[in-house]
Amino acid sequence: WLRRLHCRLFDMRCYGEVNRFWNDSIMCGITSVDFSKSGRLLIAGYDDYNVIAWDTLSSGKQQAFRLNQPHENRVSCLSVNPKGDALCTGSWDALLKIWA
Repeated sequence: WLRRLHCRLFDMRCYGEVNRFWNDSIMCGITSVDFSKSGRLLIAGYDDYNVIAWDTLSSGKQQAFRLNQPHENRVSCLSVNPKGDALCTGSWDALLKIWA
């Protein structure tokens, strides 16, 4: 039995779940999230050193893009800049990386 790990999106207006973002290869927890400027992408950092951007309008299994192991330790924080043209990720490997 494997516990399915999801990144879940809720609508605060109705207190209901809107979508779940997951795939079978994710076996670890989510440490940080942020939305793209448009709100279309939900970007999540994971304990397995990966960063995945999910398409919020998809069925929940559609990844927009994935940064495969951009760090050498778990991703501890991430943020999209106000213009929406760069992503900053921080990790327990003591590095901040800017993806532009």
